[in-house]
This record gives sequence, C-alpha cells and structure tokens, in this order.
Amino acid sequence: MTADKGILHPALNTRFLATLSHGPGIYLMQGKREVLYVGKARDLRKRLSQYAHFAGPIHSKTAVMLGHVRKVETILTTTEKEALILEASLIKKHRPRYNVILRDDKNYPLIKVTLKDRWPKVVVTRRRIRDGSRYFGPFASTSSMRTTLKLLFSMFPLRRCKTVRQRNRPCLNYQMGRCPAPCAGRADEEEYQDMVREALLFLEGKNRQVIKSLKKKMHQAAAALAFEEAALFRDQIAALNRTLEYQVVAADHILDQDIFGLARHGASVGLALLFVRAGMISGSQNFFITDPIGKDKQILSQTIMQYYSNRRHPPRELLLPLAIEDGELVREQLAELREGPVTLRIPRRGKQMQLMRMAAANAEQVFSEEAKKQKSWQILAKTLTKKLRLQNNPDRIECLDISNLAGKQAVGSLVCFFQGEPEKPGYRHYRINGRDEPDDYAMMHEVLQRRMETGLKKNTLPDMLLLDGGKGQLGIGVEVLAQFDLLQQIDLVAIAKEKQDEGEKLFRPGRKNPILLPAHTPALLYLMRIRDESHRFGITFHRRLRQKNTLRSPLDRVTGIGAQRKKDLLKTLGSFKRIQSATVDDLTTVPGIGPVLAANIFGQLHKNDEKNHAA
Repeated sequence: MTADKGILHPALNTRFLATLSHGPGIYLMQGKREVLYVGKARDLRKRLSQYAHFAGPIHSKTAVMLGHVRKVETILTTTEKEALILEASLIKKHRPRYNVILRDDKNYPLIKVTLKDRWPKVVVTRRRIRDGSRYFGPFASTSSMRTTLKLLFSMFPLRRCKTVRQRNRPCLNYQMGRCPAPCAGRADEEEYQDMVREALLFLEGKNRQVIKSLKKKMHQAAAALAFEEAALFRDQIAALNRTLEYQVVAADHILDQDIFGLARHGASVGLALLFVRAGMISGSQNFFITDPIGKDKQILSQTIMQYYSNRRHPPRELLLPLAIEDGELVREQLAELREGPVTLRIPRRGKQMQLMRMAAANAEQVFSEEAKKQKSWQILAKTLTKKLRLQNNPDRIECLDISNLAGKQAVGSLVCFFQGEPEKPGYRHYRINGRDEPDDYAMMHEVLQRRMETGLKKNTLPDMLLLDGGKGQLGIGVEVLAQFDLLQQIDLVAIAKEKQDEGEKLFRPGRKNPILLPAHTPALLYLMRIRDESHRFGITFHRRLRQKNTLRSPLDRVTGIGAQRKKDLLKTLGSFKRIQSATVDDLTTVPGIGPVLAANIFGQLHKNDEKNHAA
C-alpha cells in the first residue's frame, strides 16, 4: 500500500511551498515537541515538494516520519557547502530521531610526542592540534595502547614530568632508571634526541630499523666490555622481536587511512571503520543504524560529516565502498578540518581491495553481533517482566540515586539504559534546591517531580523506574507517579543493598514482602549494574562539586567585587585574614575601592559577627 500521491502534506501545502527559494539551504521537520529530521537541499522548493507529494509505502520510515511532522522550518544558505556544514551541526545539536545518529561519538586516545620541546616527552591525549608534535593513533583499544606505552618507556626512558624545572636532586624516576634526569643536568642532549628518534621509529611500526640500531649499540657496548649495558640492549631487542610477531601489515606505504565498509540488510545499515596508521591497522569502530532515511550514498555522506570534527581530524586518505553524495563538498570540508589535503578514493583493484573486503566483512559482522545482542536482550527482558510482574516491556530503564554529604551539596543522578546498554544522552544531574538537612525522601521527591514534568513535556518517559533504596523510597516514587497519573504507564521498582547475607531486595508497589532473586542471575546482575552506574555517575559529580567548593576562596562569597579587585585586595593587604581584620579605612587604601564599596565589603565579611552580637 502506498500513500495517496494527490494529497499534499498539511505542513507542506501549496501556499508554504510557494514561499520557498530555489536556492540551497537546510530544512528542519518538527513534531509536537522535537526536531524529527534535519536535511539539506540544493533546491529547497524542489526537495520539499518531493516530500509534499510523497507516494511511497505507508509503512516506510519516510511515511511514518511525515505522519508526525507538524511544522517545517527552513534556513537559506549562500552555498551548498554552507548547507552541508550547517546540516551536520544541527544533527549533532538536536540528535533527530530519523537522522543518522552515531551512538558512539567518543574520541579515541592518541599518543603524542612533543617534538617542539627541548626535551620531548610522550603523553596520551584525545585532541590533535597543530603544535608541531607527532601524533600516533587513534587507538580503539586503550589496553593495547597502554601495553605499547609500557614497552616504549621500558626501552626508551624519556622524561615523565610535565615541565623541566631546574633542580639539584633528580626525582625517583631517575633512581629507578626510568628517566635520564634532564632537570638535574644529568642527561646528554644528543643521546636523548637519539632515543626520541628511536621511539618515533617504534611508534611508526619500523621495529626492524630500531632492532638494527639497538644491535649496533649492543655490539659496541660488548666490545667496550660494558656487559650490563649490552644486556639491556639485548632485552630491548627481544621485546621488539615479540611485538613483530603481532604486527599486521596493512599496506606497503606509511599513509594514514580510514577505510569505510557498508552493508545493508533490509532497512538497516551496518558501518565499519578501520584505522590504518603508518601502514598498520591500529583499530576499528562499528555502527549499527536501524532504518535510516536516504540512500546508501546519503547515509555514508552523513556519517562522514558527523564522525569528523575539530576534535577528531580526518586522515590523509579515506577509502570508500561507493561514491558519496556531495563528495567534492565533503572533501573540501575534511581538508579544512585537517588543514591539509584529503583524498576520497573508491578502490576497484589491487592491494587496497583487500582492505575494502576486510571493512565490508566487519560491516556484515555488525548484523550478527546486533542479532545476538537483541536475542540476549529479549531473553533478559522476558525474565525481568516475569520475575518482577511488570506491566510494560522494560526497554528503557532509568535509575535515580541521591548523593549528599550531611545534606550539603545534594545532587540527584539519573542514568538511562536502553535494551541492556547505557544511553548516555539520557543521563542527567539535578542540583537539589534549598536543602541543607539530610532528608533523602524530600530530595528524591523533588528530583522525581522535576523528571516527570520534563518527561511529559518532551515525551521521554521511561518504561521502568528503578530507585536506589527500600520501601521508603518506593513510597515516594508511588506518590510522585500518582500525582502525574503515571502509575499504569511506568513500572516502579526499588532495589535495596544486601545486608547480613540476605541478598539484594527488590520492592514493588502493592507487594508487602521483597522479591529475592537468586544471586548471580542475569536479571539481578543487570539491575545491580544500573544501580551501580547511577552511584558512579552521582559520586563523580558530587566529588567535583566538593573539590570546587574546597578550592574556593572565602573572598568568592563577597559580592560586588570582580577577579581583579580580589587580586588587588590580596596584593595590598597580604592575606584573607588581614582583609577580614581590616577596617573600612584600611579597605579604601586598595586601588579601585572607594568608601561605599569598602563599607559593603566590610559589612559582608562581618555579617556573622553582627548576628552573634545580636544573639
């Protein structure tokens, strides 16, 4: 069955289409409360007219999306390139339901060698900037990167400190043989630079060249009867030989490349990305996109525009399985991000096809992994529904935890899991207002009330709400959900920590006794994982608040003075203690502080003294 071709969409009527330009721009299709889809067009009127007369199957994703559209907004751009960049920016901002959204948008770590320093060092970073340093990576596996660094530092003891400051005695790293101590003047600069060059060869994967150099040094040390030094070189050679066994040569060049693989099963798309750095495969990343709108060339183009940014620069060359939409515009944008040339290639033969086949196989593998994950989740969801007697399928579970220190700096932390996996965009922190006493029930009531209000407005309510606590917390949850008439729509569960080997207790509304699931069952472990994640998320934020509060100066609580006047006060009077004991006349001696401001500062500093005196 197809949509009626003769009927125009209400939001795309003839009057609206007549107002549109034939120039380039982007369009935002909006539902009741959210942006549903962001697209770009070379000719806005022509593109939106196609949506207005859409005649595809009524169950297709495009037809379903158009059924939810209430309003269409357009933004004109002067060029197609501007439209391409703006589209990518708005997709990242609004994360529309019907666009290609890369769920895993983290930046993988890089190894950085600070070549501009007099004494270069090796550090880990997640940002690549143009500062004259050499970067290696990205490393999809953090553990493999740590292993690489451990081996590198064992062979090439470069400095570890942030800055080289002159000192009389070297630090502990020197005594352990892990640093040549340039800070204490004990390092030979020429030998240090030789070590840096060998470390670079190691990171480039040119271990055979490093081995050749180390063998030469070993023979020289042995000839000079420096047998301990020769043994050290021997051990380094053995370690490098072991790494050679695990290296996978990807190409006969030293170019940095990203290789894309794409596979489609029905409406879903699997994407695989292989990282080739200096001719070696350094890692991979996979994406699964369910029923995206657009053809494969559009999907791949959107993926590339979303994936690369100022924080994640593209490599010198991208190998693609097919020609992408607006290929030249995409290439220009990538070249600007890299601040250098970028090539988009579609290999047809030769050694590069081996890499393309590998990427395509990885893209196919995405579907089998997704199928296993889906099957595993269905079994787990069925168990949860049965054991806890839930009314809804628990696809989306949110967990709330309250963190405070004797009532101070109280925060609520909400985490979200969707079909067994964390959904980070659903994580939230709530600063709890005006409570200095440790009242967990009142704090939970406030946070739940705010969450339900937002959920109803944005239509983002969970299927199940997990509360950290026992019957008391459950009672608060029942009270808030009843207030919003959501008890039938959201399943409520409270989880209490194990005490005296009784096991974790699960409480449900309308049930007197707790539900005790056997230890180590997948259902219980999943709920404990969600609860523990809410603890981690809350404690991390609470720790940051405490640290920020600890580092604050008492002067920060004084209103009416900025950073410069605070500096002037400390510079003139010497310390906060002296500022506090100063008279109004003393305060007026500080540059920029007149009698009125001095009296205001004095009054704020001695507010508590006045209260105590009155009492």
